[in-house]
Order: sequence, then C-alpha cells, then structure tokens
Amino acid sequence: MSVTLNSPISWKNPSADDSTMLDNLQPNIIKAHVREFLTLIFLRFDDKEAAKSFLRAISTTLMKSAKQHLMEIEAFKAKPSTPGTPYIGLGLTDAGYQALQIAQRPSDPIFRAGMQKSVLNDPDVSRWDSYFRHPIHAVVLVGDMLNDTKVTAHDQVVNLIQASQGVTIVGTQDGLGLHNDNREGIEHFGYVDGRSQPLFLLEDIDAEENATDGIANWDPAFPLEQVIVPDPAAPDPAVHFGSYFVYRKLEQNVRRFKRQEQKLADRLFGSDDERAGAMVVGRFEDGTPVTMQSEDGVESPVPNNFNYFSDKSGAKCPFSGHIRKTNPRGSGGFENSAGERKHLMARRGQTYGVRTDNPNDGKIENKPSKYVGLLFMAFNNDIGNQFEFTQKNWANNPGFPAVPAGFPPPGVDPVIGQTKQDAARPDMEGAAIWGDPSSLKTVATVPQAVKMKGGEYFFMPSLAFLSSL
Repeated sequence: MSVTLNSPISWKNPSADDSTMLDNLQPNIIKAHVREFLTLIFLRFDDKEAAKSFLRAISTTLMKSAKQHLMEIEAFKAKPSTPGTPYIGLGLTDAGYQALQIAQRPSDPIFRAGMQKSVLNDPDVSRWDSYFRHPIHAVVLVGDMLNDTKVTAHDQVVNLIQASQGVTIVGTQDGLGLHNDNREGIEHFGYVDGRSQPLFLLEDIDAEENATDGIANWDPAFPLEQVIVPDPAAPDPAVHFGSYFVYRKLEQNVRRFKRQEQKLADRLFGSDDERAGAMVVGRFEDGTPVTMQSEDGVESPVPNNFNYFSDKSGAKCPFSGHIRKTNPRGSGGFENSAGERKHLMARRGQTYGVRTDNPNDGKIENKPSKYVGLLFMAFNNDIGNQFEFTQKNWANNPGFPAVPAGFPPPGVDPVIGQTKQDAARPDMEGAAIWGDPSSLKTVATVPQAVKMKGGEYFFMPSLAFLSSL
C-alpha cells in the first residue's frame, strides 16, 4: 500500500498510508486554514545546531498536522463554540537546507535557484523589501481567526526563536483579512477573492458538487500529487510529504486601478457601469463570473461551475480578463484541458494593509495608492510547471489565450501581469453589449497597478522531518 497520489482522498476514511501522510503533513496545504490575522516571520540560521533545536521545538510543541486541522473543522461544524488552534506553518529555503547541512534537499531546480534568479519581469531585486535582498533561510507563518490568539501564538514562536540563540528574525510581514458587507473575503480592488480552488479531499468535492445544478461545467477535483511531493529528508519519504510554497508580496495601487475602471466604463458604456471593472477581473465585485451574467447579484457561495466555451469571442468575459488568463478552464488554445489543469496551484493568499475607507463604496479619491496589497501564497508540486508557468506563459504573456483570427492579442493580465520597467500595455477588447460580438470596442487597458515587492520559494517539510532533526 502507498499514499494515494493520482486522485483526491477521503480524510475521514483514509487508507493506512494516507492517514500517516495526513498525520505528518502541515495544515493549509490540501485545505486552506482560516487565518484572518496573520504574521510571517522570516528567519536566518546563524548556528546549525541551534536552528535544528528550534525546528524540533516548534514542530513538537506548537505545530499541528493536517489531520488535526481537519478534525478541528469537523468539531467546529458540530459545535460552533468549539475553538480551533492557531495555524503555524514552517517553510525552508534551499539556503536554509544548506545552512542546516541537510544532504537530501528538495530537488526542484527552481526552488534551489530561488526567486531572485527567476525571469518573471519582476522589479530589480534592489527595489524589493530590504530583507528579501539577502539570503533567507526559513519562514514561520502564524495565523488565526482572532487576533488575541494569533498574538499569543506569535509570542510563543518568538520566545522559541530567542531561546535558540542561533536563529535571527530578519523581517516580518502582517496580513489582515479584508471583507465586503456580506463578510466575504475580498482583495483590495474590492473583488471577492480565493475562489476556484483545486479540491483534494472527497468531502470538499462532494460539498461543492452538491451546490451545483447538476450540469458539470468545471471539475473541481484534483489529484493529491498536484500539491504534495515526498519529503526527501524525512524518515520515510514514502509516507512523509511536503509541498513547495511560493510567497510574493504584491502592492496594489487601488486608486490607479479604480480610475481606469471609470475610464473603461465611460468609453464602453458612456456611463458609470460596474461591468467595466468586472470585465477587467472576470468577476463582479460580489464574485459573479461575468461570463455567466451581465450584472452582479449572485448569492453566496460564489459560483465555480462555469467555463468559457459559450464565450468564444470574448464578448462576455474579455480574453484579457484576470480569471480567464489565470485559469482558462480548457479554452486557452495551446493545450488540452487536462494539460491546462496541471498548471493550477492551491492558492492561499492573504491581504495586507489597513484601510480607512470602504473598498466597495464607489469612490476613487479616498482609495490608497500604496501600502496595501496581496500576500500571494500558493502550494505546488512543481514550481516551474505551476506558479512560474502561469505567471510567465499566461499572466505575463500578451498572446495568451489564443483568440479567433482577426482579433488583437489579449495583452497581459491587467491585475497580476508584470511587464518590464512598467512598459506600456496593449489595448483590450470589450463588448459594449454583453454577449454581442458586434459591439466589441478597442479600449485602453488598466496600467500596471500591482507592484511586486519581494518574495521567495520555500519547501514546507513534513512534521516527521522537523521533529527528527
């Protein structure tokens, strides 16, 4: 028997090996962990033995397993007054493995090279947040639903770091959940975020399929091997698994983005129409996919059972729409659906920065131009084929997705697409009348409103590895 990798699994009725894997896998990988309040602590190892002692201590006293996390969710569902425990995750860079002198390091070549060596049209490293310009050995994520319990867990982690006398904090970053009036999670441009996630547990897949109308336009089920890999330095890599973790700090110029939304509305519709912003993102602010209907008003949960085959001219959702470029749902034109699905990641992003305005108030001049944004975080089994592929070949690529003959190229992703030195962006095509190809107009797209401020590649090892150091 071995861990089930070629399909989703049941955590409630796992095989023996699947159960062992869940007992030693970190939480937040195969199922997102709620963390309205989050702090990332970036570390440098100054002494090998002190660092190993710290890693043993944090894994055995403060960290929980994926199975414990799932059991906490089940207990909360049965009795909402039952609190869970804080999320504490830990990732190591390749430099961190080398500082620990671990011979069996994770083998992904892009992980080993580090984000500074990647060619993603990112700003020069000299413009990144200061602590990302130097080697980082580890990151600790501390998060919870409530700030008080997050702070308590954070202080416990810091106490372990200080007691080690060989581990140094080189930087920190706070994350803070952002919500609309319906308490749905949104990003700083004001749009419901975090939907369309790959699902790896049969229990989650059954719940999502039960919420559809019986017509399968999108399959949310993904094999476990898409998000986890054997932990090469663990006691038993056959049952001890980890995941490659991508972290990027993305600052959002909300005022610039909202000004362009207004300009798009004027040029396409001659009036202030919220569909202009929905065409840029691919969803209305409340999460309604623009390819499904011409206005918002969907009820929670946000729909995920859709594709773009009814919109081959981009007259509903433009080819440049953010969610169309980052998940073409089988319509990208360069691979079949199965090939496209292999590039998708388990995204676990978190907003950062404090707002004094209502993100969805329809105003522009009160919107922030810096100091707020998204902490992009995602788990991968192959950084090159997942995160880097989607960023370079989809989001940054002005020729993706494929368009009908005679149509101009889509341009870069107007939300996360990165261009060299803030280069001018190609125009976009938008329909003045929803679903009517004859009403398509060429209009200026959104200027770059997201700036990458630093990041790194980590490996989230198994608890068995950490406790065995």
